[in-house]
Amino acid sequence: MAGTAGQTRDTPTGVPVARSAGSAETATPSAATPSGPPPALADRHDWSDTPLGGPDGWDPALRAAVELVLASPVPMALAYGDDFLMIYNDAYAELLGAKHPDAFARPAAAVFADSWHQPGVGDVVERVYRTGEPFLESETVAPFSANAELVGGTAYTRGYSAVRDSHGAIIGMLSVATETGAITHRLQSISELTAALAGTLTLDDVARVALRYGLASLDVDQVAFGIDDGGGWRVVRRVRGELLDEADERLPPVWRRFPQDAATPLATVGSTGVPRFTSDGRPLARFAADRHDERVAALAALPLRAGSLRGAMTFGYREQHQWAPAERALLSAVAELVTQAAERARRFETQHGTAQLLQRSMLPEQLPDLPTYRLAARYDPGVDGNSAGGDFYDAFRLPDGGLAVVLGDVAGHDVRAAALMGQVRAALRGLALTDPQPAAVLTGLDRLVHSLSEESRNEELFVTVLYGVLDPATGRLTLASAGHPAPLIRRPSSSGVVADFAQVPPGVPLGLAGPRQPTLVELRPGDTLLMFSDGVVERRGQDLGAGMLSLAAAVAATSTSDPRNLCAVASAAVAGTTDDDVAVLAMEHAAAPSRSAGLLVPAEPIAPSRVRHWLADQLAKWRVPEAVIGPAVLCASELTTNALLHAGTEARVEIDLSPERLLVSVADSGTRGTVSRARTDTLSSRGRGLGLIEQLSDAWGTDPSVRGSTVWFEIMLPASS
Repeated sequence: MAGTAGQTRDTPTGVPVARSAGSAETATPSAATPSGPPPALADRHDWSDTPLGGPDGWDPALRAAVELVLASPVPMALAYGDDFLMIYNDAYAELLGAKHPDAFARPAAAVFADSWHQPGVGDVVERVYRTGEPFLESETVAPFSANAELVGGTAYTRGYSAVRDSHGAIIGMLSVATETGAITHRLQSISELTAALAGTLTLDDVARVALRYGLASLDVDQVAFGIDDGGGWRVVRRVRGELLDEADERLPPVWRRFPQDAATPLATVGSTGVPRFTSDGRPLARFAADRHDERVAALAALPLRAGSLRGAMTFGYREQHQWAPAERALLSAVAELVTQAAERARRFETQHGTAQLLQRSMLPEQLPDLPTYRLAARYDPGVDGNSAGGDFYDAFRLPDGGLAVVLGDVAGHDVRAAALMGQVRAALRGLALTDPQPAAVLTGLDRLVHSLSEESRNEELFVTVLYGVLDPATGRLTLASAGHPAPLIRRPSSSGVVADFAQVPPGVPLGLAGPRQPTLVELRPGDTLLMFSDGVVERRGQDLGAGMLSLAAAVAATSTSDPRNLCAVASAAVAGTTDDDVAVLAMEHAAAPSRSAGLLVPAEPIAPSRVRHWLADQLAKWRVPEAVIGPAVLCASELTTNALLHAGTEARVEIDLSPERLLVSVADSGTRGTVSRARTDTLSSRGRGLGLIEQLSDAWGTDPSVRGSTVWFEIMLPASS
């Protein structure tokens, strides 16, 4: 902010006027000049060292302008005289950074030499000084420094106005800078919030995004999100300084329950739809669950209402806070975005629940329990988890004592595919209970699919099935395939563990008449059979053979033959994502019978303690080494806590002890958190969480299913036990 060097100007008041950079004249003080300068001015600067000279010779208007600048809490600067000598306050000095204090009382053109000739800088200052017309510049990045990092691109609104002396002549220009970067940042954060909410599927997702935004972008001390789910209020809260690890952030949040008629600010605003703003007081004192609620002094509560959705969000400060109109408008915009996402998530969860209910009725509730054969299965819905799929598995005892195992795939990801899958699975079990021989069963299924195809006039019905009958006494398994991939057999050998695909003729899919030749496979003690759908090995742009090799390599590399572990390994063996369903069924021929026990615990605070005592007593009775009991009890307690917190349902704890390993699993019947496959690979329980399980166990995993999810861990036993 400077004029042209060497310019002269007449001033009738005798006020010091800059003639050129670094020079000034001082005239006789005006008669209106007070006898001495205000103490504040005299104390703050040695004005005699500046071109302005001592304050006792200043025009009263100049003195008033300087006093105003120095006393202002906002950034202000006075550009005095033809050279625009810079007089500024502490707030403006912060903007100047390294240019201060050398910039004080120097010509603006020298201070801002790097940007003075850019449009909107020196030309604006000179125009205001020349014409006396004020100028307002909104939302621009002020060129306070040549170093862009110094100001970080902060946006300012700057006002320029002429300063006149006692006789009305222009003697300088006053600049006021107001930072609008905070407003700009919040507007940018709205865009980021919109993008984050666009990727949410469930109310858990919406809550997690909304809470994180409230703390990170709005800088509040506490934020809460609540929904009326018909049976009361479900509320989740985050507090500044709360310690959450990375796995916790990806897990479903922990919800608190409130009765339908709760009088909390959140419930009241959610019920009435009328926002409420409290600037000072203790708005949560009557309903405080802990000291965090008690410390809230200012609270904003915004309704979330759309269609059948009733909910609210609250934002709280621990200190008195005036909710300015602009801030209220921002919070209203946030609430509107969250409302839209929450309504969409509720519709998704309703549809997802229907799809899960359909799928639940078509898969077995439990797999058979045989003395020397252990079975496990895993099902991951494809696409977005919102549709019932066509993959299925089954295992059931036959009248003659044999065991039937089957894994099939109906093309499609809709209700129609699921309905056909249900018909095929039910027909297969009925045929097998009459005549279990694979050839007879597949022939009967072929007729069924052909009949259904003719009935619906749909020639695109595509069904593949792998079916086998096991003789538990001998380990002989008779397999036949109707266009389905051959199973993988993991087998220990003298040179290590190998995994090879069984030599089963592929046959033709159901509905297409053709040969399906049975094959005899022998499962020796220690062997594990793995049946899988094509979603396990197929990836877009990747050769199917590569996927098969990746699966075999992953299964051979795993340290245990336990079927539950192999199901988890198989589902993640091939890199990349798939839109197809993933179904896996594993059966291990154990070298010796295992011992098992189970405990059903209700969703109550003492449940983890009950599990710890029960597990410790049971393992001690089985003479499990103390080196195994301690870690097992600790991990089981963590898993139980995790299940009760995040699913909110009762949990079933099961233990299975073989001569080689101890397997502990905790299953819940909740569905929240199992929609997206990406979230089933995390584990934590508001404390030690995933790190604890990884450190204390030899293997662990999650088994998402249509009935909820199961988290398990495995600890290998010492060789001497």
